[in-house]
Amino acid sequence: MISILKFDDYPGNPIIPPDESSGVKGRYNPAVIVVDGVFYLFYRQVMTSDKITGRIYLTKSRDGVNFTGEPELVIYPEYDYERYGCEDPRIVKVGDLFCLTYVGNSARYRTGNICLATSSDLIHWEKHGSILQVGRDWDSGQVKAGVIVPERIKGKYVMYFMGEERPWEGGKIGIAYSDDLINWEKEDEPVLHPRKECFDSKAIEPGTNPILTEEGILMIYNGWGEGTFYKPFAVLFSKEDPSKVLERGDEPVLTPRKDWGKVFGCDGHIVAEGLIEHDGYWWLYYGAADRAICLARCKVTR
Repeated sequence: MISILKFDDYPGNPIIPPDESSGVKGRYNPAVIVVDGVFYLFYRQVMTSDKITGRIYLTKSRDGVNFTGEPELVIYPEYDYERYGCEDPRIVKVGDLFCLTYVGNSARYRTGNICLATSSDLIHWEKHGSILQVGRDWDSGQVKAGVIVPERIKGKYVMYFMGEERPWEGGKIGIAYSDDLINWEKEDEPVLHPRKECFDSKAIEPGTNPILTEEGILMIYNGWGEGTFYKPFAVLFSKEDPSKVLERGDEPVLTPRKDWGKVFGCDGHIVAEGLIEHDGYWWLYYGAADRAICLARCKVTR
């Protein structure tokens, strides 16, 4: 399955650019869910003159490409655990509940911790605070990028996350389990490591929320290495044992049509955070160079 995942960049990218004339430095790192034919896209927004590292906005579309109307601010810093910013949303529906995980940038929990907000309508959100903090070993620097599997497995909720021993160095992907989506128990060891002599040799983090397929648990993750910036890769975990890797791609699943770093005059990160199956295609939404939101698609083949 992983070997046939090759995404084609949408020729009209970016679908949501920044608006520096209005002081919006970047709109990026999008999470997407489709409900009753409507695409709900959550993204991180950063202002040019802002000391806050991000707020989370919501915009909508009928076709997944044209997002019109005034975006709505839905998640913003209010508490100590998110004092300096709310970053990088991921969205999943678990039963009748929509779960939005995001990174809280807080002095109390060092650089990053994983936060949760829930909703029944995607508009009104209840915050549950920090649900995963740094540990004492390989994840003692920071934890980020929490992504929740949409169904219980053997009675437990499952979340993949990134842990670092030091902030911004050597990220690995770990796994945690919960009975209630609020209280999580981490496994002692990572389930996915960077690979020597590969594009993801330096660090990795979960990208998109996992999708349950016939073959297993599909997730697009972001990896980077020496001399390269973030790129998206694919991994398939077992549905019987979510810590077990069944298949892992050797190459990135997407090569953008443009060098977004050159377009925006900055680092050319490609950060995938939204994956859905729609109309016979996988739709992959990603942040380009920490400035804009882009789309890529791949035909579903089974």
